[in-house]
Amino acid sequence: MASGYISQSAHLNIVWSMGLCILGRHPWEKLPLYALSHILGAFLGAATVYLQYYDAIQVFSGGELLVAGPSATAEIFCSYPADHLSFWGGLVDQVVATAVLLIGCLALEDRRQGPLPDGLTPVLMGALVLTIELSMGSNCGCPLNPARDLGPRLFTFIAGWGEEVFKAGGDWWWIPTVAPFVGALIGTVIYELLIEAHHRNTPQEEQSPGQELETADKEEVVVDSRNNR
Repeated sequence: MASGYISQSAHLNIVWSMGLCILGRHPWEKLPLYALSHILGAFLGAATVYLQYYDAIQVFSGGELLVAGPSATAEIFCSYPADHLSFWGGLVDQVVATAVLLIGCLALEDRRQGPLPDGLTPVLMGALVLTIELSMGSNCGCPLNPARDLGPRLFTFIAGWGEEVFKAGGDWWWIPTVAPFVGALIGTVIYELLIEAHHRNTPQEEQSPGQELETADKEEVVVDSRNNR
């Protein structure tokens, strides 16, 4: 909500940024910078949580920072698979969950679906994420965001948990890092084919966020070309 008006609906998830790039509403060249920013933000967020709960973590773990076992604390910061979860099960879990997330976010941001009252979109976005995590979080905590998982994992790696954060769960770390991109691609394509393609001729004033920027850029090019004549 705080950054929505200065970041094209708040790019708080790199896969959402990628989805907008696929739809032509965000420049691809900005995507790496957004990704690095998200990872850094998640890293600093994990560091903040660690500092705030340092005493509690030390008491619970007995001073030994572990990734697995009854006194493990690494899962406070990033996701790890449940004992029942297989490799393919984890892959499918993240692909499906992220695809649902992108479909829901695109629908909420699509003004041609019907206008929402000012300020309601962030609330519904939060409800969407909460619903997905409550219904799909039992397998691996439902990371949904590569930066949200990789940033804290890098923090735990250097903060004392060591390289086990990357080895645990059969090298689990790369699934919440890669699978959400696949899910975002699938979710974006599904929305584009089943919804977006059916109202391409909608008037400009009802366009979705990101499309206004594209339209403004085109109008600026036309004006500049006229002025140069």
